[in-house]
Amino acid sequence: MKKVKHVVGFAVLVVTAVVGAAAQQPARGTPPPPQPLTTSKYLSHDTVAGCSKAGTFVNTPEYIVQCSNRTGPGVVEVHTKETDVIYVIDGSATFVTGGKAQNVTATNPLQPRGTDIQGGEAHHLTKGDVIVVPAGQPHWFKEVAGSVSYYVVKVLKQ
Repeated sequence: MKKVKHVVGFAVLVVTAVVGAAAQQPARGTPPPPQPLTTSKYLSHDTVAGCSKAGTFVNTPEYIVQCSNRTGPGVVEVHTKETDVIYVIDGSATFVTGGKAQNVTATNPLQPRGTDIQGGEAHHLTKGDVIVVPAGQPHWFKEVAGSVSYYVVKVLKQ
């Protein structure tokens, strides 16, 4: 029953993000190149596997659907052209949004990174929570209690 709830929650999240458009840690591995989605994309519970294996499920020019699993804090991220819609499926974390990213470096100008956030808002994320981070807003998995698994739909600015 839990897996069914996860798949249903995932489907609702994808539909909401796509309709609304028209970690933080990237999913492991090289995502497939963006391809327009011309037919429905079904992901079985075996494929999703509770997000224990991070990966990119869908990569289109308009959005990306990923699964990530963290066992520790990340770096501050700013996605200049991506809005992140995050749905926590297991675990918990302190997630900071907003404020000003500190010690920013940008090997990729569309994905600057930092070491801290000054003046941000801390959110305690747990199973079932959803948070939406608009493009350009600093965000950070500051603390992870054990591990946290989540789906992320990245809605891309054109």
